[in-house]
Amino acid sequence: MQITELSTHLQGQLVAVNPAYDIMFDGFAPESLRGNPSGRQEWAVQQVKFAALASRNLGLNACATFSGALMWQNVYPWPQRPAGLVELGFRELGKRWKPILDVYEDAGVDLCYEVHAGEDLHDGITYEMFLKEVNDHPRACLLYDPSHFILQCLDYLTYIDHYHGRIKMFHVKDAEFNPTGKQGVYGGYQSWLNRAGRFRSPGDGQVDFGAVFSKLATYDYSGWAVLEWECAIKHPMEGAAEGAPFIQQHIIQVTDKAFDDFADSGADEAANRKILGI
Repeated sequence: MQITELSTHLQGQLVAVNPAYDIMFDGFAPESLRGNPSGRQEWAVQQVKFAALASRNLGLNACATFSGALMWQNVYPWPQRPAGLVELGFRELGKRWKPILDVYEDAGVDLCYEVHAGEDLHDGITYEMFLKEVNDHPRACLLYDPSHFILQCLDYLTYIDHYHGRIKMFHVKDAEFNPTGKQGVYGGYQSWLNRAGRFRSPGDGQVDFGAVFSKLATYDYSGWAVLEWECAIKHPMEGAAEGAPFIQQHIIQVTDKAFDDFADSGADEAANRKILGI
């Protein structure tokens, strides 16, 4: 048994909570802090900082988190967003996270934001806006989970091309999006089972994991591939039994030679000049 990562998703969520979600997120904090947004945030910030030290002490080099959300209720707004609202929101988000990121820098641990619907960091554009506010902090890294991009209809493979240098964690989770004449991305307030977009066990959804593992191998990703199981249909025990072999089958042992090395005739400038007729 080996620890691959610590998670501060719930604590990270509480670093930035819009008042619209106070009641629902109060359950993420100790009972003594419920109904106390400022105390809850202070506690959450300290917990995320503690995770940097705990990760270092455990010999881990990356920790997972959520960004929290000050602006999510404005992602598809009516009435329209006031001018400057988004810019102010990201400045505040950067202000809250920059001191935390500095603690991770001191600990030598990457803090990896899971880009996720419901968070202010929910795609590449929002991640770039956040990076600007934390001065491209070297520890503001990414947890890559393609399932969340399936549900957003975002190109999860090109995303790797854009951000591979920041991807330090990888969750193997699948999803499917099957829109109908009655519902699409927003799901019509239905349960997970009845949504057009829903999470599935690895291999049962629409993520092309062969392509994902190939992309990550191409860019020399050196972290873990961690099974994250959420499925609207399959029993969790079956998902767990299938998950580890599924990942093992997709891990690529990167070659140390070109397939046609046997035909290499070496370097000979005179011969090359003769071939080119010069």
